[in-house]
Amino acid sequence: MPSNSRIHSLLHECCDEVFAYIAQREPLYEDGLVPATDVNDGLAINFSAVPKNSKEPTGQKGWLLATLARMLEDQGRLELHKKGNRTFSRS
Repeated sequence: MPSNSRIHSLLHECCDEVFAYIAQREPLYEDGLVPATDVNDGLAINFSAVPKNSKEPTGQKGWLLATLARMLEDQGRLELHKKGNRTFSRS
């Protein structure tokens, strides 16, 4: 399998895991909207997006979930909602 196909396959597997986690967590929230912080913390995927030697002290985090959530949204499997500066999702 070519590298690009393998990467896309792995990303889709990651999407499936994120989707399953969100669906599992929905009953814990009255409106079924799972906060991105719950997903990032629960799956331990809140990675920094900048190199260690960057001048930015912490760097942007949450990029992996944002990417996977957008892929799921494009597939019509996930609803994304913004409330202020927070992001929520629902299957």
